[in-house]
Amino acid sequence: MARATKVLSILLVLLLVVTLSLTGCQQQEVEEAGPKRVFFGIATGGTGGTYFPIGGAVATIISNFADYETPSGKIDVIATAQTSGASAANCNLIWKKEIESGFVQNNVVYWAYTGTESFKEQGAISNLRVMMSLYPETIQIVALKKTGIKTVSDLKGKKVAVGDKGSGTEIDAKTILNMHGITYDDIDEQYMSFAEAADALKDERIDVLFTTAGIPTSSIVELATTKEITMVEITSEKVQELIEEVPYYSEFTIPKDTYKGMDKDVLTVTCLAQWVCDESLDTDLIYNIVKAVFEHKADLEKVHVKGKDISPESAVKGVAIPFHPGAEKYYKEKGLIK
Repeated sequence: MARATKVLSILLVLLLVVTLSLTGCQQQEVEEAGPKRVFFGIATGGTGGTYFPIGGAVATIISNFADYETPSGKIDVIATAQTSGASAANCNLIWKKEIESGFVQNNVVYWAYTGTESFKEQGAISNLRVMMSLYPETIQIVALKKTGIKTVSDLKGKKVAVGDKGSGTEIDAKTILNMHGITYDDIDEQYMSFAEAADALKDERIDVLFTTAGIPTSSIVELATTKEITMVEITSEKVQELIEEVPYYSEFTIPKDTYKGMDKDVLTVTCLAQWVCDESLDTDLIYNIVKAVFEHKADLEKVHVKGKDISPESAVKGVAIPFHPGAEKYYKEKGLIK
């Protein structure tokens, strides 16, 4: 009887082992058959600009709607938006393969890809590819009304925030100053992010700031609620000179109701914000990301007014370097490029 009990116990143990083994195999098969996760990062800019809120909205759309099927199974795309030093820094992050994509001014994209202007020393970043042009980025020159600054020529001898060193804003500031016969020798240049510059102007530690961003820019909106500001105008003559010298600039008028205290429209210039990525990313991945963003554009519009400017038609404008093959596939399907 004891021996029979022992044999029965051994059989039960063996049965349990086999059952657990089969269960383990089944779990492994389920795991292997599940969707493959692909993480996709978007480098934006500082929290005081437009890149950051747009990037967050885009990341949400991607995570919710950009999944796709392949012959080997489903791809589950998980996107995140990250703060960064904006245009020039984002190009370098992609170059070093520290992030998959980023928002960059189109002039900076061109300089990075060709190794010109601020990228002469380090050389070309040849792995950059365009996903889409996003929206116009307006060059905004802001002073406190009490300073009496009204034109760019008034900036001589002033403390001027020109953006982060090497940023698209700084390059724009230099270009506009030079067009007016002003160099850094004529001003006290201050390297600051959008938010830092707005705080410094509010505290009267600087006289004027340059910002290249989609309007309305949150840091300027906040500044205008506590201080009387002046939007410094670029004359029509100088705007035309800028456009002739720098073809990626366009004439733009900042409407007088953009910020509190504005009493007239202000003439300036814009360039384009672009979304660029690493050329090595999978074609189907980028195709489905671009498709998801345009199919759910209404979600962008709820987050920021600049979402209204993002469309397939505008996405192919101002592009001076190659598209990523996945983006190119989408635009060709839509008949927007050949």
